[in-house]
Amino acid sequence: MPRIVIPDDEPAVMLPSMAYKKLSGFDVRAYSSRPAGPDELIERIRDAEIVINIRATSAFTADVMGSSSKLRLISIWGTGTDHLDLPAANTKGIRVTNTPGVSATAVAEHTLGLMFTVAKNMVCVDQRVRQGDWPRSMVMQLRGKTLGLIGTGAIGREVAKLAQGIGMRVIAWTFHPSGDTAQWVSFEDVFRQSDVVSVHVRQSSETFHMISREHFELMKPGGIFINTARGAIVKEADLLDALRNGRIAGAGLDVFENEPLRPGSPFYSLPNVVLTPHAAGITPEATEAGLALAIENVFSFLAGHPMNVVV
Repeated sequence: MPRIVIPDDEPAVMLPSMAYKKLSGFDVRAYSSRPAGPDELIERIRDAEIVINIRATSAFTADVMGSSSKLRLISIWGTGTDHLDLPAANTKGIRVTNTPGVSATAVAEHTLGLMFTVAKNMVCVDQRVRQGDWPRSMVMQLRGKTLGLIGTGAIGREVAKLAQGIGMRVIAWTFHPSGDTAQWVSFEDVFRQSDVVSVHVRQSSETFHMISREHFELMKPGGIFINTARGAIVKEADLLDALRNGRIAGAGLDVFENEPLRPGSPFYSLPNVVLTPHAAGITPEATEAGLALAIENVFSFLAGHPMNVVV
């Protein structure tokens, strides 16, 4: 029976889940803390044939995988693979799977929530009301406005549906446009035409810092920027400048280049930004579905017909 290792279940999601019971009877070693670094990760997975990876803070570098001679499968909970050296995994014959689509509804709802919160200035208004003020000022109405999507995978398509449901016009750019999800436009035109720009591409070498100063300068002065994808897709220093200088009206951010945000982060002092802690996909429904799929990926691999394969 192959040894399955869960090296990084902190905070615990897999161990208390209903999905974990599916592994009953298997040789499973699960850790309820994150490895302190690559050496500890290597020690935890040294004898593993299969790893179920929970946290992206566990970096599966070429050295880590090279030190795990028995490793045949890394089943990732989630869709992101930026913490894993995919070419090295491919070279070493290690199959990598993920769990696409399971959190699409949750992340799309969170995206819409950030749009409303920024557009209506809800955080600042709430704070002022609690202080005894009664601020009544003009805010953005989203119906009739244009939402521009960068990426139309499972999450982007769900965001498009929700936005269309509240009467927004939806335009989009994606690597491989097809279907009628949105009106397809150029990458630059998403920024030029949109009242709200929302990011939904994966982080990769192609998307690293793909959004920078030149794109914020194309946006309308009243424009809003939303990111629930990955922080490093955006050149964060350029976004901060655009927000400080009033080049754009505001932003709703669930992801950052460095997580968690460090003490003294410049984002803390900006009143036109709404911050959430990379939590868009965390709902009971999405969590259970994703954990169950990560385990099903293990079962399908063992049965000889792997699914949701990245490499």
